[in-house]
Amino acid sequence: MILGSHVGMSGKEMFLGSAKEAAGYGANALMVYTGAPQNTRRKPIEELRIQEGWDYLREQGIGNLIIHAPYIINLGNSVKEDIFELAVRFLRLELERSQAMGAEALVVHPGSHVGEGAEKGLARVIQGLNEVLEDEKTTIPLALETMAGKGSELGRDFEELARIFDGVRHNDRLRVCIDTCHMHDGGYDLREDWEGVLRELDRLIGLKQVAVVHLNDSKNPRGAAKDRHENIGFGAIGFDTLYKIAACSEFSQIPKILETPYVPGTDKKTYPPYQYEIAMLRQGVFDPDLKRKIVEGEQ
Repeated sequence: MILGSHVGMSGKEMFLGSAKEAAGYGANALMVYTGAPQNTRRKPIEELRIQEGWDYLREQGIGNLIIHAPYIINLGNSVKEDIFELAVRFLRLELERSQAMGAEALVVHPGSHVGEGAEKGLARVIQGLNEVLEDEKTTIPLALETMAGKGSELGRDFEELARIFDGVRHNDRLRVCIDTCHMHDGGYDLREDWEGVLRELDRLIGLKQVAVVHLNDSKNPRGAAKDRHENIGFGAIGFDTLYKIAACSEFSQIPKILETPYVPGTDKKTYPPYQYEIAMLRQGVFDPDLKRKIVEGEQ
């Protein structure tokens, strides 16, 4: 399995630090933000220590890098022109940074219609993507993430993503990132009808368009439209379903990225679960005592 998690990128080591963190989890893939996801402040590419990071990753046998665009990008905003223009401009820059870092895809949330309705929001997303992808300086794919349907989020089902694909002129550069928590919270029955979900995805978009899987459990019942991630096997989706998705042959060559929450300890600290969750998925056996082991550092 190609398994990894979101890892940090900050401080003096930057991408080299990201590589070390991923290796420490026993991962063979990783995902990073190029800076804080809540703002547009970014270090110059020359300061990211990209080559050192890749040298370390290759030594560890890690070869799959995904970049996630910041949350502040909203291509669906048809109310405030400055926010839309910022989204277009900054997404172009993120594509350039992602390509410079050697990523295989840049994941982006499609956007929110901010109360103007899905029709207007989707048209705005299509307009924005057409502007972004006209820039020929980059060739890296842009992966639209499936969303949970919280608030005015767009991309809450495969139909909405398919409409975006149909409207974008350079859609050969578009891909999809499927998020298991988002799909579950959006109403898709992953537990009882994963094969049916796959057929629907293939019919509307195509399985070959899937570039990344965000593998997360959910704290919510199916269809809740809330987007609250849970640790693998401890939520409403369950370990057996998530393992089936991780091991599914259709996605064997693409990275599965964990975005599960840190586990709180009695000492008021929180502990990353990824080393343990990756090991559990590789073994294919759920450990109900996992959270205690994460907090106590038990191997």
